[in-house]
Amino acid sequence: MDINRILAAVDHTLLAQDAVWEQVKTLCDDGLRCHTASVCIPPSFVRQAKDYVGDRLAVCTVIGFPNGYSTTAVKCFETEDAVQNGADEIDMVINLGWVKEQNWDALLAEIQAVKAACRGKLLKVIVEACLLTEEEKIRMCEIVSQSGADFIKTSTGFAGGGATREDVALFARHVAPSVRIKAAGGISGLQDAEDFLNLGASRLGASRIVKAAKAAE
Repeated sequence: MDINRILAAVDHTLLAQDAVWEQVKTLCDDGLRCHTASVCIPPSFVRQAKDYVGDRLAVCTVIGFPNGYSTTAVKCFETEDAVQNGADEIDMVINLGWVKEQNWDALLAEIQAVKAACRGKLLKVIVEACLLTEEEKIRMCEIVSQSGADFIKTSTGFAGGGATREDVALFARHVAPSVRIKAAGGISGLQDAEDFLNLGASRLGASRIVKAAKAAE
């Protein structure tokens, strides 16, 4: 098991509703020490975190989180604000009601609008796979592939289910080669992390992997 490979794929995450700066600062310190891909934090901490880490570590934040039913205009404003505050990566939640209504054109247009608001920063699209049928997951793979987004992401971790091996394998079969996969939610140990990477994920949204890696030293 290559722990450094795993850590390099981790978006070290803290999205608890009651998170405070001291916790975010510790998250940043861990990310810097362990050379994680990024830290993923609430939007209200982005400017403070970016001022703290500078160019030493990517700062990721979430948009339309966790429910996804903000209007497109609100999601775009959130994205523009986050980028202005220094965010390097954006993880947006799709409108799940539109999936259930099969409103595919609206979903595609919204992702494209948020991508434009990213101004070149990475965009990951959270599809909340635990709430979707297999047919809906495949359709979202197609839409994310058409949208110009950089990643499809399995989960928020707030909807009662997280990443599964089956979903990551499904995404790997159906996304375009230009779209990478982020597995997130419920990744509790190094074996989970390695399995997801081997199945085709290139990012892992996790709050516990850094701790597991330290324990394995």
